[in-house]
Amino acid sequence: MTNFKDKIVWITGASSGIGEALTMAFAKEGAKLVLTARRREELERVKQQTALPDADVLVLPLDVTQFEQARPAAEQVIARFGQIDVMVHNAGVSQRSYINDTDLEVYQSLMNVNFFSTVALTKAVLPHMIARQSGHFIVMSSVAGKIGTIMRSGYNAAKHALQGFYDSLRAEGYQHNIKVTTICPGYIRTNISLNALDASGDKFGKMDSNQAQGIPADVCAEKILDAVRKDKKEIYIGGFKEVAAIYLKRFFPNLLFDQVRKNIPE
Repeated sequence: MTNFKDKIVWITGASSGIGEALTMAFAKEGAKLVLTARRREELERVKQQTALPDADVLVLPLDVTQFEQARPAAEQVIARFGQIDVMVHNAGVSQRSYINDTDLEVYQSLMNVNFFSTVALTKAVLPHMIARQSGHFIVMSSVAGKIGTIMRSGYNAAKHALQGFYDSLRAEGYQHNIKVTTICPGYIRTNISLNALDASGDKFGKMDSNQAQGIPADVCAEKILDAVRKDKKEIYIGGFKEVAAIYLKRFFPNLLFDQVRKNIPE
């Protein structure tokens, strides 16, 4: 997909961070947007910043973990715009807690937000894309979907699940001209660590130093659009350290393990 003008782009997690940056990037390209997150007031703020006509933006508040709402939401988008060209799965929540301390319910929450919500929305949108023989899924995974790191076990697990599921969809969707681009960001300058879940499910409430010094979200968004234009199947976005870790995992897994375990305080 080389041209986004007048394409219908549905973005989850659109109220902040990478989702907000993607909203601005697609708006600049002339796309028509569906903005989803839990907080209507934040979505309205983002909508105003796009400067697009009201007719070109649908604000669609949704708790993505209410899986039964996925199909009605998709039907609402299609009723408004007639089609869905691009589905951006960006809603997510991270984690900052050790395995032994973390409640099982926290793991369930992490899987619901980061994995099962994307499956529910994909299954709601996919029949429409198959009928049109066209569609593109942009899936926000993470470097954590390629390697395991400390204090993020549930987040790692959910992102690894995303990788496998959308690799399968990429193969199954090929005959229907349905594309999948998986994004694996490293440290991006967003509030993801502030909103991460701690061992009991409360907000972590602290900004990671690596996050604060990460790549700006708007730069990340432009790299994502460029990947979609070039029909890339998977891209890594981050500094040298994060991207190098992916290759260490592939070729020198023992070396990576030694580096990861050294991050645990003695």
